[in-house]
Amino acid sequence: MDGDGGTNEVKRSVTIAGHRTSISLEPPFWDTLKELACSEKTSVNELVRRIDTARDGRGSLSSAIRVYVLEAVKNRGETCDAER
Repeated sequence: MDGDGGTNEVKRSVTIAGHRTSISLEPPFWDTLKELACSEKTSVNELVRRIDTARDGRGSLSSAIRVYVLEAVKNRGETCDAER
């Protein structure tokens, strides 16, 4: 999917290791990514850099970010379940 194909993806530029790149994500993914960065006391750029490094060149960066966000949200749910 590209950012112009009728989806509601938002394209933003981030800097990874001194290089600018554009990433297209749906608004809920951007919002949650910002929340995760804040909760980890880091910037969105730094969090994206860590996600990029962890993917080790496999798949697209946008997909890696979506998976990271999904896993983080799932882990929050497990934490809430454990507290009950």
